[in-house]
Amino acid sequence: MARRRKRPIADTNNHDRWMVSYADFITLLFAFFVVMYSISSVNEGKYKTLSDSLGEAFSNKEQQGNEIAPIQIGTLPTTIQPIPLENPTAVEVEERRELSEEILKERKQLSQVSGQFEQVLAPFIQDNLVSVKKNDYWIELEMNSEMLFLSGEAELSKKAIPVLQKIVEVINPLPNMVNIEGHTDNIPIDNIKFRSNWDLSSARATSVVHEFVKEGINPPRLSAIGYGEFHPIGDNKIEAGRFKNRRVVLVLMSQAFARYGANDEERAKLLNLAPTATAVGQP
Repeated sequence: MARRRKRPIADTNNHDRWMVSYADFITLLFAFFVVMYSISSVNEGKYKTLSDSLGEAFSNKEQQGNEIAPIQIGTLPTTIQPIPLENPTAVEVEERRELSEEILKERKQLSQVSGQFEQVLAPFIQDNLVSVKKNDYWIELEMNSEMLFLSGEAELSKKAIPVLQKIVEVINPLPNMVNIEGHTDNIPIDNIKFRSNWDLSSARATSVVHEFVKEGINPPRLSAIGYGEFHPIGDNKIEAGRFKNRRVVLVLMSQAFARYGANDEERAKLLNLAPTATAVGQP
């Protein structure tokens, strides 16, 4: 009797099933990146329209007047807006208020005084020893020290007296305060009389003040100030610049802006302002 040959048992395990899971994973991964890309490149205009439509649909009657802001996507650029500061110029101040007749009269008077300086000191102006600078509220009369003093000295020279007398004739009838400012170059000075240029500039300004008092100007109108070499108008590296820096400046101040020129009530009258409080003594 012939023996029947057994058939080999077929392997029932499918070794390719991993491909199905892998395909599903790749599909989900692809879908994930598609969603991420669509979110990153959303059209802001369309999104705002959609956001507004949804807001109107879900708002009740009481909230109809409220505007719902759209959801911002990404980081919006930040713009820094400058903060305007209150720093008006003299012209802007005049546009805001009308100045009083007194200060307008004084301004006109200062303009006339500037013309008088230019007239009586014309020869010195031509020689570049004197210059006149006019402002609405003060006049600067700039005199070179070579015209008034010897080098390194604070005593007035003989040729300075006639010049100062001409200046006194112009400013003596006026009530305005007069500041005398001394300036030097930056070459150091250190001797028995003066320890520094500050001492020299102060001594020179004081000498001019004493001469003005001697010529009849009321002392309370005068002040002496020494600036040394710290306010140059020329280049101290060259002789021409140092020559400009060695100077004495006379500043004829407006009554409304001088420290001792007027009290608070008088300043308020000049500036056409109402005083905020009663002043105690002089400012």
